[in-house]
Amino acid sequence: MKKFGLLVLGIIVGAAAMYFYCCNETIEEYLPPKGIITPAEAKVLDEAFNSRHQLISDSIVKRPDNRSSWYSLSDMRTYLDFAESEAKDLGYTMDGVRVYLGAHPDKDDVVGYTTMFFIPTGTKSLSEGSMINLSLQKSGDVIGGSGLNGGEPGNPPSANYPQ
Repeated sequence: MKKFGLLVLGIIVGAAAMYFYCCNETIEEYLPPKGIITPAEAKVLDEAFNSRHQLISDSIVKRPDNRSSWYSLSDMRTYLDFAESEAKDLGYTMDGVRVYLGAHPDKDDVVGYTTMFFIPTGTKSLSEGSMINLSLQKSGDVIGGSGLNGGEPGNPPSANYPQ
């Protein structure tokens, strides 16, 4: 009977350990990344941009300019997978994306709207036998890497946060 009790105890401890080992990844997926801001903080950032937006709209675009870009989750996930694969092919280890402000080209004497586009960033991959410390490398744009621009403008383009 004593051996049976130890067997049951071993099964319980093993099951508990397996639960924490296997389910730990699920818990990590829901932890917020650094840089998360509250809706109130987003509102402050949006309002702080008002004077710049007004300047661009009034003096350059001559109409209310675009303030945001929208990308589908599917497009974002597909782009990140694509960019990481392309960066690897170009000899980089991708570690993030940089968001740039840009503007669509003028067309028929109408100034193009502001846009935001993503460019992959990373460090140049080194051979496995390298003696160089990887932590000394700075992350930069992946030279030759494809960017993502194709988000839809705000609705209307000049709409403030939240839409």
